[in-house]
This record gives sequence, structure tokens and C-alpha cells, in this order.
Amino acid sequence: MTDESTVLIFDTTLRDGEQAAGATMTVEQKVEIAHQLDRLGVDIIEAGFPISSPGELASVQRIATEVTRPIICALCHANNAAVDAARDSLKDAARPRIHVFLSTSEIHLLHQLRKDREEVLNLACENVARARGYCEDVEFSPMDATRSDPDYVHRLLEATIDAGASTVNIPDTVGYTTPEEFYQLIRGIVENVRNIHKARISVHCHNDLGMAVANSLAAVRAGARQIECTINGIGERAGNASLEEIVMALRTRVDTYELTTNVDSTQLIRASRLVSEHTGFAVQPNKAIVGKNAFRHASGIHQDGILKERTTYEIMDPASVGLAGTSLVLGKLSGRHAFRKRLEELGYQLTDDELARAFESFKEVAEKKKELSDLDLEALVADERRVISEAFSLDHMQVTCGNHETPTATVRLLDADGNPRQESATGAGPVDAVFKAIDRIVGVPACLEEFAVQSITEGIDAIGEVMVRVESDGMTYVGRGAATDIIVASGKAYVNALNRLIANRDLPQASPAEKVGP
Repeated sequence: MTDESTVLIFDTTLRDGEQAAGATMTVEQKVEIAHQLDRLGVDIIEAGFPISSPGELASVQRIATEVTRPIICALCHANNAAVDAARDSLKDAARPRIHVFLSTSEIHLLHQLRKDREEVLNLACENVARARGYCEDVEFSPMDATRSDPDYVHRLLEATIDAGASTVNIPDTVGYTTPEEFYQLIRGIVENVRNIHKARISVHCHNDLGMAVANSLAAVRAGARQIECTINGIGERAGNASLEEIVMALRTRVDTYELTTNVDSTQLIRASRLVSEHTGFAVQPNKAIVGKNAFRHASGIHQDGILKERTTYEIMDPASVGLAGTSLVLGKLSGRHAFRKRLEELGYQLTDDELARAFESFKEVAEKKKELSDLDLEALVADERRVISEAFSLDHMQVTCGNHETPTATVRLLDADGNPRQESATGAGPVDAVFKAIDRIVGVPACLEEFAVQSITEGIDAIGEVMVRVESDGMTYVGRGAATDIIVASGKAYVNALNRLIANRDLPQASPAEKVGP
């Protein structure tokens, strides 16, 4: 199996993470995240759910072809067509894994599968064996295991290991269990499954009660040696166990767990920001490890202690997660070479077109802001890259408003062919007027559900980032935009959300029943 002192990190950001409402990503975005996960050093990347749509299958194929160091995993139901789709998606993978799942709790068997225990056991074994015929690395998950009869779970695991499973994953699918319960469940598997020595025990915890990380760590104490998790903890409903929290807990409290991972923790911040950029989900400021405030100290007592000795109030070195102690500042006199070099140091590999567009925006902002920090640069690059291959991009905006004026906005967008389209509208405020003008141009019905503004950096000349969430036909889409002018940032964010909506309508869609998993 593996060194018992090492916990394998199974990243499912591209599969379970993307199932978060509004987090749909393009193939290019998924591939870029997969390359960052490779740099991060994760052991397994669950690249997607190939049976759910042709686009998903193509995405997994692309990742399996380009990313060769980690194991590339594809998820499938316990049925022949799904297993075969997983095989097809992994045909060019250097290290393929097929992950088969099937529900085991009484509530799922009764209301969802409408099958008895023997039928489920036979289905699981048949499809694990089918997957094993395609590749040697097969994982099996009894979905909703924490609400299942433990004796039945033991029997099912024993049978699927005999059928060829080399990893058995215990999912807390609905985030129901507690650390104490989960510890006992994993110990019961270790002690009662006859052939468990032939397989690695994995865990996959959801965060509905806020205990996903705690449950995962309890499981490794009980004998699990693989944790399934996501960057920033994104995923279905309240999300999954947070990869960065798992990795840094094991590293910081090695005295307690006496375990390690293969992850390069200095890549955590970069991974977090990339996933946030591509999903449109902002990281909450107080998020452990990667939040904006995770290493900031406001209390006078804390500041005094930090100045005297960092470890008085910091249990981790910021550099260990990828936060530099100092920040290089670029200004309006900086050239393209220095700009590109700094972006490369920050982990960005831009094409010539992307660099040209980002550098032009950098120069425009530098004229107003004078000096730009690393955070400013990352905001600019993220904002410019959002317009690539999208249906509409913001070209021009003019707004008039005041306490005795009717807010009026004129907006010009460019379509995918570069043709300009212009409309004007009035609204309750300048942002409302901008959004109404954009709606007239785009012509896609959508309802604004959320609008949020945050400052990327400090000062009155800070770059502001806007996040919007829109709803259409029961689906939600998140958009983000950044600029020193918050009204312009709002327009960019709204266009970004509508572009996601349009792109999603153009893709072959999976049914809700297909978009499930452990």
C-alpha cells in the first residue's frame, strides 16, 4: 500500500467542488487548476464525472493527457455505462483510477435506489470488477456510509475488496457524523473487515454541521490514510473538508498526529486564489489558512507580541502557506519585462495576448494608483482573464447620478465577434442603471440574488472587487469584476455572471440525478 506515516491527499475540487451551486468552470479553467494541483503536490486529482455530459468526459480526457504525475481519477455510478465512460476518459492517463460509488443507507435504498441490500451488494461487486478489468487502481465508496448499518458496510467493503477495490472510501455524504462517531466507524472497519489489509481506507466528509475537517482528522487517527477534500472547502451545499486546513493541521500538529503529506504547502495560497478566481467564489476573510485575515493582527496586545516574537500569536509561518513576507510594488514606470517576471513569480503563466491585455490594464490603473502591490496585480490578471472566449465583454460605460438626479447609465458591450452593442437605462441607483442597460443588450432573463463589494487592498485608491450572484431557470451563476471604479467593477462582474449563464446553456447538461457523488 503506502508508507503508513503518510496521508494521501485526494483533491476533488474539479468534481465535488464544481457541484457547488454556481461554480461551473470551463475546460480551460479546469485544466489550469489541475496543473496548479500538480504543483501543489496532491496525490490524486478527481478530475470529473464523465458520464454526466460529453463536455465533462472531454474535460477529464484533457486533464488525464496533460497532467501525468498524480493519479487522475474519474467518478462513476455503479452501472456499466458509467464505468465505461470513466474508462474512456482515462484512456491516456499515465496513472488512472476509476472511482465507483453506490448508496448503502436504508433511506437511500428505500427512497432513491429502491433496491434491497443484496441487489446493491451485487451491483457494487459487478461494477468494481468491471472497473478492475480496465485498470488496477479502483476505489469504491458506499455513499451515505455514516447513516448506514455498520455491519452491512463491513460486508459490502469486504466483498468489493475481493472484487478488486484497492481503496475503500467512507463518505459522510450529508455531513451528519461527529468526530467521535466517525472514529469509531473507521476503527470498526479496521477491526471487522477481513481483508482490509488489501486496501487503503479513505474518507470523504461534507461540512453541513461544520465538522468536515475535524471528522477527517479523527478518521486518520483511527487508521484512514487518504483524505478527500477540496481547495477552499467548496462543494455541494456547505462544502467539503478544506484541503488547506487538513494539510496544515497535520503539519502544525505533527506532535499529535505523527503523520505527514506530500503537499507543498507554499502553493496553498496560489491554489486558493486560482480556484476562487475561476469559480467566482470569494474566500471569506476569516477563512483558516487562506483567508485575508488569517495572518493579520489588529489587537494592540497581539501586535506587540508579534513584533517581539512571531510565535507568540502565530502558530504557522505565513511563508509556509505561500504568503511572502514582503511585497514587490510596481508603478507606472515599470516595464513589460518586470510586469511579466513578477506575475511568473506569483505563479501566473500568461499567453502573449493575456499579458498584453493585463499590461494595458496595469498601466491604466498605475496612472491613477501610482503603486500596485501583488494583490493588485493578481486582481488585475484575474479580471482580464475573465473576458477570454466569452459572449460579451465590457467596452465602455458612462454613468450620471446625484442626490437630485435620476441615475442613468450608457453601456457598450462587445460581442464574441467584436461587434459593439450599446444601450442606456435609468435605475434606482447607478449600479441598477448599469445592470438594466446590460440586460437590454444581453437579452437573457436573470434575477440578481446577491451583490457584494470588497476592497482588494487598502487606501482610498484601492482596487475594489465586486461579486454578483444571478439566478436563471433554477440555476445560480457567480460573477466577479475588479477596478478602481466600483461602478465599472460592478458592470464587469454582472457581465461575467451572464457570460457564465450563457456558456452553461450552450453545454450538454447532466440531469440532477447524474450530478451526485459521495
